[in-house]
Parts: sequence; C-alpha cells; structure tokens
Amino acid sequence: MDFAPDKNIKPSKGQVLLAEPFLNDPYFKRTVIFLCEHNKDGSFGFVLNNYINIDLEQIMENMPTFKGRISIGGPVRNSNLYYLHTLGDKISDSVEIIPGVFMGGNFDILKKMLFTGDVKKDEVRFFVGYSGWSPEQLENEIESKSWFVANASKELLMNSDNNDLWKIIMKSMGKKGQMIANLPDDPSLN
Repeated sequence: MDFAPDKNIKPSKGQVLLAEPFLNDPYFKRTVIFLCEHNKDGSFGFVLNNYINIDLEQIMENMPTFKGRISIGGPVRNSNLYYLHTLGDKISDSVEIIPGVFMGGNFDILKKMLFTGDVKKDEVRFFVGYSGWSPEQLENEIESKSWFVANASKELLMNSDNNDLWKIIMKSMGKKGQMIANLPDDPSLN
C-alpha cells in the first residue's frame, strides 16, 4: 500500500509537516510540526501536538498561571521556551509566519499581558525546544516519505486542546489521507 496522501505539497514557511503514520521516534511519532522557517539554510518549527504535563510557572520563575497546554517543540534547545501568538503588533519585534500567527517578540510585554489577564489561552502557545533540519535534510526526509506537507488554519494551529490534530489534518489530504488517518499506531494490530 502507498502510505502517501493524495495531496502532498512542497514545504514552505507557514505549512505543517505530518509524520508518516508509522514513524517510530519518541519526539515525532504522529506529530504535526508548524514550519516557521524553510529556506536554503535549513528549516525549523514547533511540534504542535506533543504536550508535557507542566505549568508555565514551573518552567520559568515569576510567571503567571496560564491555562493553555505547553508543547515539546522538539529536541533542539529544549531548555529554552518559545512561543507563537495571535497578538500581532501588541507584541513588538514579533515575526508574522502566516496571516494572524506570529512568532516571538518582546517577552516582557507578553509576560505583563499574561499577568494582567489580557491574553486568552488560544492567543498564545508555548513550546519547550524546537525541531530543526540542516540544509536539504527536510527535503530528503520528505522524499523518503517520513513527512507529508499540508496547510492548516490559524484556529487549528493555536488550539492546544485538540488531541486529534494529526488525524484532522491527515483527513483533509484526500482519500488516501483519510485512510492513513484511520491506521492503527501499531501496524501489527491491523
């Protein structure tokens, strides 16, 4: 059986990567990664659906309580905290990845907004570490069908309550994608 969805596009900034259904890697098994950069120098992004059971104030001192879930963004620099948000110009120095979704910016401003309650949980997502690829590495992994490339809405990207993100996006990738989304985690169970 061909384990590739009908629709598979070239990777670029702002798209998502979906792990092939049987990728057996502790960081990347059935993950969805939001690509924040993809160019001749390499690629990086954040795993959207690999959560840790820890609160923001346990990661950093002097942080407010935050209701959203924290994700393991990937194995690179996993002692650092990163974030995506929909707050736009309210957070100076942030970089727009897709319309309405921004990365980083002035952390002191975000921290103040969190303390004053001016940020809702679907307006910011936090990640410990990130996922990165050297030049041409991601293209080679896509060619070997380790990853599928798709588009995702701002609402899906920013929803940390969604436990079925991989399946939802995979199902949007045509008939084969719908079939792949229903495969068991362990192929011997089929």
